[in-house]
Amino acid sequence: MDNIKLLTTILAVVVGLMCMLLVILALIQFKNFMDKKNAKNPQAKKENNNGKITGKTKKFKDYRTESIMNFLEFDTIVDNMISQKDGMRYVMVIECQGINYDLMSQVEKNAVEESFVQFLNTIRYPIQIYTQTRTINLEDSIQTYKAKVDEAKLELDKEERKYEEMRRSGRYPDDVMNKQYIEVTKRKNLYEYGKDIIYNTERMSKNKNVLNKKYYVVVPYYLEEVNDEKMDKAEQRSYAFSELYTRCQSIMRTLSSCEINSRVLSSDELVELLYMAYNRDDAEVYGVDKAIKAGYDELYTTAQDVVEKQMKELDKEIEQKALKKAQQTVYEVRSDKQRILDERRRTKASLIEELAKTMIDENKTIIGEDVAEEAKRRISTKRKRVVKEGGTKEDAIEKKSIRKAKTTK
Repeated sequence: MDNIKLLTTILAVVVGLMCMLLVILALIQFKNFMDKKNAKNPQAKKENNNGKITGKTKKFKDYRTESIMNFLEFDTIVDNMISQKDGMRYVMVIECQGINYDLMSQVEKNAVEESFVQFLNTIRYPIQIYTQTRTINLEDSIQTYKAKVDEAKLELDKEERKYEEMRRSGRYPDDVMNKQYIEVTKRKNLYEYGKDIIYNTERMSKNKNVLNKKYYVVVPYYLEEVNDEKMDKAEQRSYAFSELYTRCQSIMRTLSSCEINSRVLSSDELVELLYMAYNRDDAEVYGVDKAIKAGYDELYTTAQDVVEKQMKELDKEIEQKALKKAQQTVYEVRSDKQRILDERRRTKASLIEELAKTMIDENKTIIGEDVAEEAKRRISTKRKRVVKEGGTKEDAIEKKSIRKAKTTK
């Protein structure tokens, strides 16, 4: 009986504890429900001097954390600023250089921290801190190093030849030889050091990506802050630039006390910043400079019209055919003249004979008819004998030149 009473008592205690837990859970659920209900209908009620409740709420300026995508959305880039929201918001960006905080002494760390706290206390307008990680393409640097190493190799070869010539001549004292040897050693060490740099850089770039972090402070300005509504767009942009530049200079002076070097990005650098943000995967292969040269910023094609292309091709074809025809015609004219010249060379002897006979006939009255007839007879007889024997020496030279001209043609 005693055991039954004991078990009954323990059971009653357990049931009582369970009931208390259920009540506590119900109260917690009810409280959460009321908090959610109040959050959906926020009406601050304040008791006035007469003890009545009023429905007026006290308004506070709300600074909400904005997404970095609000910074990346832009309309255009002008005057070292990013224009957003149809020119109602302008952004200027400050690039900051990192510091070796871990390598500083405790006194230097305290100074940097105090300066940074002062920087935060002096801010009177919203800013954004943006960090961008970039993959460094070392190909250009490697090519530059290789060119420098090739120059160092040429200088080394030059100094080695000079030292070898001095050694073989034996006319130089030991101090001069030692000086030249030291110069050769310096050139050789420089060349070996350059080769090691190229080897290590190529190995590092092949095994893993080389990353570089860049830090930016984004300073916005809203045209709503301008009270003058009579300003046009150009005046508003100029006013925004002046205000943003003043703010950036103030931030840069405060950051300089933290040993942080900073500068305002130009328009081209802002283009590169946004290009890297939107094209993170392709930026390693196609840099912003290559993209601009390739015409990726063009909104329409600049290709020539099809008819214009056909006209250019036709003009090119006409020009080529005209040149070919002109060359062929010139060659034909030269061939005709060469043929006439060859014919004259071939009949030169007979022409000389006929001309000689004509001269004799013209002077027949002076030299006498008998002498003239005998002279013409001898010319004909001599010509027949020469032809029968194969021609004179001059004829042989002429025939050889004619054959050579025909072979060349």
